[in-house]
Amino acid sequence: MSNASRPIFVEMVPFRIEPQFVRRAWGWNDLRPWYDHIADREPIGEVWLTGDECKAATGPHAGKTLGSLFDENPHALLGPSAPNDGSPLLIKVIFAREKLSVQVHPDDRLAHKYGQPRGKTECWYTLAAEPDAQLALGLKPGATLDEVKAGIDNGTLEQSLNTLPVHAGDLFFVDAGTVHAIWPGSVLLETQQNSDITYRMYDYGRDRELHIEKSIEATRLTTNAGLVSPRVLPDRTVLIEGSYFSVEKIPVEVSRSSTTLHLSADSAPTLSYLFAASGSARITSPSFASVDLPARGIVAVPASSPVFAIQDLGGLDLVRITARTPGKGE
Repeated sequence: MSNASRPIFVEMVPFRIEPQFVRRAWGWNDLRPWYDHIADREPIGEVWLTGDECKAATGPHAGKTLGSLFDENPHALLGPSAPNDGSPLLIKVIFAREKLSVQVHPDDRLAHKYGQPRGKTECWYTLAAEPDAQLALGLKPGATLDEVKAGIDNGTLEQSLNTLPVHAGDLFFVDAGTVHAIWPGSVLLETQQNSDITYRMYDYGRDRELHIEKSIEATRLTTNAGLVSPRVLPDRTVLIEGSYFSVEKIPVEVSRSSTTLHLSADSAPTLSYLFAASGSARITSPSFASVDLPARGIVAVPASSPVFAIQDLGGLDLVRITARTPGKGE
């Protein structure tokens, strides 16, 4: 590539993102103490932290939507060699008062077949869970598509689902093609490919559209979904490291430099997000004005970010989510 055609790697400073509160029939009316937000009409089921319509709250791009920033500054955000196809990750907090639909998401190949840019592989990190909390993840061994179809028709689909207990700190991987359902009793931090494609198989009688044919087409009888064991390293705990994202817990004792956060010594700069599961932090640097990170807030750290320090302002439980290029993960 000639110098004339090489992407310009312009420096871009970290910035906090304003959350977007998304109505869902199965959600909560009052999100306190997680967020100072009470629903004015329909319940809130999802808090989108990095949706395309979420806005930058700090820095020189404050007020711009995340989607527009990826259109305008893809290489500053993602790195000079990253594909220019928009924001790669959608990060949410899920609040389920009732059972979500039983559903499945397509992989990249099937999404492309139906004109969508990407599929939807995701993971759930459990922020809190009641003692008896459960979720459904995958089909029971030996289950067949005929049994799944029959379960949809006669309302017994749950009998074919693999159920798992949920505890605070658990990380569940949900690869595309996995039949799954989130049930009440937990608060989940969801990291996923930036796609809102959901094929509903069964919805407990709610008056919402089902996508039975597509959900059957997307379903894989066996997948890699399940509870992931954390990998404890001297300077962090890796909760998951996959093809599309990695999720880590980053300890901060008083203060920590961003130079200690590289995925590996030879890894290229890429986009990451810092999420405060609890407590609060401040990001400081001689290169930009400080950025406060409140509890359940999120800060985008562009690939081109200057060096900074993370300061623990009290009780900080810091989660870092990093975008990864497919094929260079596991």
